[in-house]
Amino acid sequence: MTDVVVVESPAKAKTINKYLGDGYTVLASFGHVRDLPPKDGSVMPDEDFAMKWQSDERGQKQVAAIARALKGAHTLYLATDPDREGEAISWHVKAMLAEKNALKGVNVRRVTFNEITKGAIKEAMAHPRDLDMPLIEAYLARRALDYLVGFTLSPVLWRKLPGSKSAGRVQSVALRLICEREAEIEVFKPREYWTVGATFFTPAGAPFTTRLTHLDGRKLDQFDLSNEELAFAARDAVLAGTFAVKSVERKKVKRNPPPPFTTSTLQQEASRKLGMGAQNTMRTAQQLYEGIELGGETVGLITYMRTDGVTMAGEAIADIRRHIGKDFGANYVPAQPRVYSTKAKNAQEAHEAVRPTDVSRTPASVARYLSDEQRRLYELVWKRAVASQMQSAELDQVAVDVADQPGRTVLRATGSIIAFDGFLKLYTEGRDESDKAADDESRMLPPMNERDPLRRGDVEAEQHFTQPPPRYSEASLVKKMEEIGIGRPSTYASILTVLRDRNYVRLEARRFMPEDRGRLVTAFLVSFFERYVDPQFTAGLEEQLDDISAGHADWRKVMSAFWEAFSAAVAQTKDLTITEVIDALDQDLGSHFFPPNEEGTDPRVCTSCGTGRLGLKLGRYGAFIGCSNYPECQYTRKLAVEGGEGDGSEELKDGMKLLGQHPVTGEDITVKRGPWGLYVQQGEPNPEDKKAKPKRASLPKGLSLENLTLDQAVGLLSLPRIVGIHPEFNEPIEAGLGRFGPYVKMGAIYGSLDKDDDVLTVGLNRAVDALAKKIASIRNLGPHPKDGEPVMVRKGRFGPYVQHGQVVANLARGESMDDVTLDGALELLAEKGKPLKPKGKAAAKKTTRTAAKTTAKGRVKAEGDAGKPAKPAKKTTKAKTTATAKKKPAASRKAATAKDQTSAE
Repeated sequence: MTDVVVVESPAKAKTINKYLGDGYTVLASFGHVRDLPPKDGSVMPDEDFAMKWQSDERGQKQVAAIARALKGAHTLYLATDPDREGEAISWHVKAMLAEKNALKGVNVRRVTFNEITKGAIKEAMAHPRDLDMPLIEAYLARRALDYLVGFTLSPVLWRKLPGSKSAGRVQSVALRLICEREAEIEVFKPREYWTVGATFFTPAGAPFTTRLTHLDGRKLDQFDLSNEELAFAARDAVLAGTFAVKSVERKKVKRNPPPPFTTSTLQQEASRKLGMGAQNTMRTAQQLYEGIELGGETVGLITYMRTDGVTMAGEAIADIRRHIGKDFGANYVPAQPRVYSTKAKNAQEAHEAVRPTDVSRTPASVARYLSDEQRRLYELVWKRAVASQMQSAELDQVAVDVADQPGRTVLRATGSIIAFDGFLKLYTEGRDESDKAADDESRMLPPMNERDPLRRGDVEAEQHFTQPPPRYSEASLVKKMEEIGIGRPSTYASILTVLRDRNYVRLEARRFMPEDRGRLVTAFLVSFFERYVDPQFTAGLEEQLDDISAGHADWRKVMSAFWEAFSAAVAQTKDLTITEVIDALDQDLGSHFFPPNEEGTDPRVCTSCGTGRLGLKLGRYGAFIGCSNYPECQYTRKLAVEGGEGDGSEELKDGMKLLGQHPVTGEDITVKRGPWGLYVQQGEPNPEDKKAKPKRASLPKGLSLENLTLDQAVGLLSLPRIVGIHPEFNEPIEAGLGRFGPYVKMGAIYGSLDKDDDVLTVGLNRAVDALAKKIASIRNLGPHPKDGEPVMVRKGRFGPYVQHGQVVANLARGESMDDVTLDGALELLAEKGKPLKPKGKAAAKKTTRTAAKTTAKGRVKAEGDAGKPAKPAKKTTKAKTTATAKKKPAASRKAATAKDQTSAE
């Protein structure tokens, strides 16, 4: 028998099976095969933090398939992803197989590989190891912590702060960062300051710009020119002087290339340069890692994308250096390979950096095989990795001081010239919009020497105001979380998604803005659980988890110390009154809900009764603003809209907005508001053909009027789209939008996508995973001998059954899906087959048609039976349900038909 290899995804299984050959059976676990049940009591602190694990149908099916494959096998290779979660999945698979007694006589080994290439797979299989128990214990501790915090703290929120949804160990700290930044912005008071700039011309007539730095022999600070009068006086001093070059400072500066990507830097740079969110970045990177079909062969294009490390394999560095020398020249290759080190404390979790698996696969050579997002992300990874081994850039920085004859008024110009571009020839690191230093560096100055006389041009005084700290973007928030040390890079994408799904925050102009709901939750947690949403405390807990995975700490002792203090803090809130909660929230958020008004009057005075004081109130459905004179004054005001993106709250001029024209048909693409929210439309209705309606598509969650582009609108209108061919069943998979959200479909099998999945870009691996649960409840037994249509066995509401077309037959009690054969199914269909009952509207239509047909037959017989006159209709007060329409009088028959139709709908 063949040995068995277990990986995580079916796409990866198919590729690895090709590499290993017939001596191995490669099966997929489809991610985690079991997890903690989502109910209280799954982690038991009183029993030394024992955990109850639960497997769903998909997990049970996959483990059963692995157990069948192991019969007669010598070795089971657990080859899940090379990180903490991958180690945990291998541990779960082994435990479930042991419970089935499927491991008797089987040697269990763990293998990991950082890239899905033939060489890497062969190398990994030649060097197996045991499961890494410290890494598994770190997973158990992290899972137990997140579970206990969520299932202990969230009910407190529900009871004490109606309308809130959940709290989380890292999620709540990230929300606090966003809310505190918003509070900083709200209390920020802009401060006025002025600058004076002048244009000068060299003796050769070349212009350059300067900025006033010294006035009356004194260096100017930022706020020395604090008003228009002082600024104009400084301007006049420049206008009155005769200027020459005082000094020219030149110095050579080397700029080294940035290291190759880690998970967090990849997310940050993809956000800055490509406008891709963290979730989308990781999903696209997963596709590039698991493999793209290139000329009939599936090849992994990048190494594993969940990593804290910045090192690269020696062979990869050597290949990159050779490529640089060949494509850019020997002077772009440093004398020695560049070595980067990581700040990650836990070496076991610091894997190789994200890099291309083969540098010879340039972005241009593989572009035709990739989607637009795959191509752009691969190009980013490829360029960053290659640039990291290139020669440093050399810049000539120049600073020129210009002074009047007494030397008491001085202006400065700065700039730089690239003497040797080095890595900048290939890659320039992205920067935030607020980074002005790079603008100064990129400015070029004309040649000039000391004491050169200058001709003055325009002199301008410019007013400025200090700016509040910028709101967090996805890139800057990920960077902040990494700097503080909360969470881990592989979790950042899901954390940001949860905050948006809970309507705690929204994205506007690619910046996070907290909703009122998020502000309330943060204020509550800071008031009553300050320690557990403190970034420093959370960072310290992360360090303890790292110590566990490094084998330096006992996970149960860490859990016990945390739980003792945390459970005591929760117990203190049992007697917390709603009044205490409101007072705490009002104190923290009063300035947010009642900002000072322009008239200078009290913003809390009730606008309805004129005497009451407005304040925060809590109802069963959440917080609102109410009057202190209730119930005499019943004035209430909702908090700010909490719906987040795509809730239809955006402003549309005349009910619509024109995005542009369809690239193929030339028709207008517009955004309109309907009774169920915003939608896009292609063209307009044709008044001459009322049956022909223009194409329309609703905006899915995550898309708002502000960030919707013409390309996205065209994509929505073109749904459903083909995602790819299922690697196991060789059938096409479509992605589309339905009444319940995004979905994928293969034949008659549908799988729901998550709300954060982008239906326009969802890839094959994600689609296969979404269909897996549905496929697990269906087996194709083969074609029917009469018509070739498939004979299926399905898991139904009342037990398994077989189906051929519209004919179904239930299996005998106790008979499982796996026991049914094609011959048995054919025999069962022949003996007990019955038509499939239509559902929903189809059933209603069928009932209506049948009743109408029966009514018509009765009418024909009543009105034309052998030439006899029709009997007059008898008055009936109640129609008997057992009577047929044929025997009923006409009026009763109509009443029965209407009743049947109503009940069917």
